[in-house]
Amino acid sequence: MSRTLKIASYDTKKPTTAAYGALQAAYDFFNSELFGGELPPCLITLQRHKGAYGYFSPNRFSLVEDKDQTTDEIAMNPMHFAERPAEETLSTLVHEMVHLWQQHFGEAPRRCYHDKQWGKKMKEIGLWPSSTGCEGGKETGARVSHYIIEDGRYQAAYAKWAKRHGSTPLFQDVGRLLKDGSEAEKKNASKTKFSCPKCEINAWGKPELHIVCGECSVRMEPAT
Repeated sequence: MSRTLKIASYDTKKPTTAAYGALQAAYDFFNSELFGGELPPCLITLQRHKGAYGYFSPNRFSLVEDKDQTTDEIAMNPMHFAERPAEETLSTLVHEMVHLWQQHFGEAPRRCYHDKQWGKKMKEIGLWPSSTGCEGGKETGARVSHYIIEDGRYQAAYAKWAKRHGSTPLFQDVGRLLKDGSEAEKKNASKTKFSCPKCEINAWGKPELHIVCGECSVRMEPAT
């Protein structure tokens, strides 16, 4: 039986704690505002992950001296911090917090899948599931984003956060910037990764292709 690891917070002005401290503070804030403070501590990390704003990994880490003390991970992708408003970036954090909620208080689906229970909780806290990130997108599947519900609980909670903290210090990845500080243009991909929304099998091909999964007989979706 694993035990949830207690994570200490440190209030310093060092770059490391400034980068991670803001996200940890946001986690604690939205845990209180949207989840009644019931979520356990979680390790927040910054990870470059192509095609994702963030992701959740249950029981990802354990103490070296006591492997039974574990903690979940929520990873945030700094490659996208500069291109999105803080409200949207922190909505990704909350999106992953819903995965964490389902892991501990619901029935966790297979890895990386977004099911109806997860979607119901998303709507309750003010985020609408959508595979496109806009109205009309699929609400379940392997690759599902969301959009912020107008006048919903998340929007109200973020307004409270912004009023209390002002700007949120987020550290972008400067590896994608040119010497003059502007963003480097992305090269057109010669191949695109496609994934089946049902069995999650992957295939690669030219971006304009329409690929159908031979096992599930459904159209495979390009990774974004």
